Amino acid sequence: MNPVVGIDVAKEVSEVQAFLDKGKPYGKSFSIKHNREELDGFIHFLGEIKSLTGQMPVVILESTGHYHIPIIQCLEENDLLYILLNPIISHQAKKSSLRKVKTDAFDAYQLCVLYYKEDFEPYKLRGIQLMNLRNLSRQQEIVTNMYVEAKLQFHTILDQTFPEYRKVFGDLFSKVSLSILREYPTSEKILEADEEDLAERIKGYCPTRSIQWAREKARKLIHSATQNPFQKVMYQSHLINLNMYIDILFHYQGHLSELENQMISLANEIEEYKIIQSIPGIGEKIAATIISEIGEIDRFNHPKKLVAYAGIDPSVHSSGKFTATTNHITKRGSSRLRHSLYLAVLCGIRSSRNKKLKEFYDKKRSEGKPSKVAIVACINKLLHWIYALLKGKEHFLDIA
Repeated sequence: MNPVVGIDVAKEVSEVQAFLDKGKPYGKSFSIKHNREELDGFIHFLGEIKSLTGQMPVVILESTGHYHIPIIQCLEENDLLYILLNPIISHQAKKSSLRKVKTDAFDAYQLCVLYYKEDFEPYKLRGIQLMNLRNLSRQQEIVTNMYVEAKLQFHTILDQTFPEYRKVFGDLFSKVSLSILREYPTSEKILEADEEDLAERIKGYCPTRSIQWAREKARKLIHSATQNPFQKVMYQSHLINLNMYIDILFHYQGHLSELENQMISLANEIEEYKIIQSIPGIGEKIAATIISEIGEIDRFNHPKKLVAYAGIDPSVHSSGKFTATTNHITKRGSSRLRHSLYLAVLCGIRSSRNKKLKEFYDKKRSEGKPSKVAIVACINKLLHWIYALLKGKEHFLDIA
């Protein structure tokens, strides 16, 4: 017999349906809450299925945000096999049904049916280090997006209080720039201050720079204050908001710096990190993201599967005598891995940092391929290199 248990995952509660064999559902579906007591009861239920069939059932479920994690951890703690499906696969299977039905019980039932139709591989657990690295990397992306949003809001407030301030410092969001703006948020405050005092304050926030540099910035600051269209800020609320966003920006900068340090520290303990970094054009942050998204290379038994996981494989569309001549990439894999590889290719072909990749790119362009198509081909080539390097535990120079 070939037993399977399908789980339709939802927040805090999931629906369970068991099959003893193909076409042999076991009883009715039932719900389990994601707490220790009911998860232990679920493990006991799996034991019942084993006693009836002679083997422990495989559990099949969708990857549903973070809601499936309690179930996954429970299964891993008990060394039980499970199949974690991409929701796209299960969604397509549900669409094949003639009846339009959408219930948790039906979805759990369909997962069991799908198990017998397809040849799925059990999910291969990633190492704790790589999972920690992936969690940190994804958190950094979330905080970065929040930081960008805060910068946009900051620009909006600055446009209504002191737009000329942008011309003073090269980096508007540097420590010295934000600190001076917090201390002197209006033209009035700047014009009331002595130029030498301003230079000393600027020097204090940036001690590595010379006093001459600080004096030049002080002169620019005074000039920007005289050119500011808002010589007097009418709305005190703008200044309150400006100060608030400066604090927020400092907080995000601190969090991003801490996350990056933690990522690099953790990545340095992983052998694959140095291997990926040996490829010209791939720096610390990109290498950390790539290995955290790929996980153990043993999860893939062929480089084409790694290409498909990144969503770089071309889609295929043909019917009868028609075959599409323009096929876009599927984009069905890890978007973060795909974006990191794109950045790695751009870094590699610019200034010919990666000569082999640049030669390959130029070859594709000489064949008449558009720039985007050539870059996708380079990403594909880069993935094949990464697969070979990680499988052989070699550095890029060793195979170049």
